Amino acid sequence: MSDREKIAEHLRFFEELGVEGISRDPDWSVRAVDRLVVQKSPEQSDVAALVGQEGSVPADLGQGFSVKEPESKATYSETIAVDSAGPRAQSDRDVSVFEQVRVPSTVSANEALDLIRKQLGDCTRCKLHTGRTTLVYGTGKPDADLMFVGEAPGRDEDRDGVPFVGRAGQLLTKIIESIGLKREDVYIANVIKCRPPDNRNPEPDEVRTCEPFLFAQIDAIQPRVVVALGSFAFRTLLREDRTPISKARGRVYNYRGAKLIPTFHPAFLLRSPNRKRDVWEDMKKVREILRGE
Repeated sequence: MSDREKIAEHLRFFEELGVEGISRDPDWSVRAVDRLVVQKSPEQSDVAALVGQEGSVPADLGQGFSVKEPESKATYSETIAVDSAGPRAQSDRDVSVFEQVRVPSTVSANEALDLIRKQLGDCTRCKLHTGRTTLVYGTGKPDADLMFVGEAPGRDEDRDGVPFVGRAGQLLTKIIESIGLKREDVYIANVIKCRPPDNRNPEPDEVRTCEPFLFAQIDAIQPRVVVALGSFAFRTLLREDRTPISKARGRVYNYRGAKLIPTFHPAFLLRSPNRKRDVWEDMKKVREILRGE
């Protein structure tokens, strides 16, 4: 790993912890007031009571995913309604939120995803195409109830053309299995379809160019739950510029006709395995929603 890649990894780590940037400007020493305030309500379920039950954490999830008695009851907030590019409706599938992605309402989810992929083509819409090996579209069940959205492809994904196939992808597979599902039961995609150089954060113009295709994928799949993996995916989906994932997680958001649950990115968990418990709490909420509890 080059020095630049190491620096990028450190910056990603600090961002997940809520650090908004680094500057000598004294104004940055004052934290911005959170724009989103909610009243949290206690969740009565006991983590320890889930041991041995269906969907409990598998033993092979590794350090941080073992179930222990917590110091206090886990809490989860009430659902938050947000304006996220408008509500999803069946009649809206003729023309996506962005006009350049068009999908007839009469086609199946699988056909819709194929049409979106054809419209994406051998994309040269932004500068990222010059450095990519393979465009990474998405993978999984076309009409999945559960969809995961990450940030952008990494080295392994750029090579194979499939999202989440490296170490972080292996951990994501275990996370999916922890709630009694298989990888092929869900759909996985990224905000950005091409690997940014040196794994840097995608730039605003790249997001604006690529996000219409992600939104069209979500509209085609019509999942019941969308899990935003990491700060970048969460901020892109909900137009949140400042809220770090450490503050966003633990809440459920209304999003395009689905429930959106933010959680930590698997790559972050590889660096901070002690935060796996937080992801387990988030995935329990996902399981509750999918079961109608």
